[in-house]
Amino acid sequence: MAETKKQTLFDAVGGLPTLQKVHKIFYDKVYAHPWLGKFFADHNQEAIETRQTIFMAEKMGSEKPYYGKDMKMAHRHMYITQELFDLRRELLRESLEEASVPDELAERWLKIDSAFKRHIVKDSIESFYAYTWKYEQRVIVPKPSDV
Repeated sequence: MAETKKQTLFDAVGGLPTLQKVHKIFYDKVYAHPWLGKFFADHNQEAIETRQTIFMAEKMGSEKPYYGKDMKMAHRHMYITQELFDLRRELLRESLEEASVPDELAERWLKIDSAFKRHIVKDSIESFYAYTWKYEQRVIVPKPSDV
């Protein structure tokens, strides 16, 4: 009797086309945001979208591996607070809805995405400075008054 393969979240959401659609909507929002957008000012949006798509595809069960930096190394030089993380999560939630990802699948997506919080969010500015190397270009973006 043949073994039935369990459907991955990657397959359930519609594979790469859905991830690409969500990440396009999401990063359009992020780059336009007066606070989050400043973290990406010198980065090509299409490249970021592609990297995030491949990263999340792997985490959702795609067979294609992600070869980029791990989350901790990719974000170590950025002072990301809980407030920024929550804001980013809300934009992702909106993007999933706009891309018509069913609620149950969107919740699974958000759960995977949130699993990396401990690698991204810094507890305090002091711990951030203690964690980064002296010669690193640190990215600290104060919250704009209009946010």
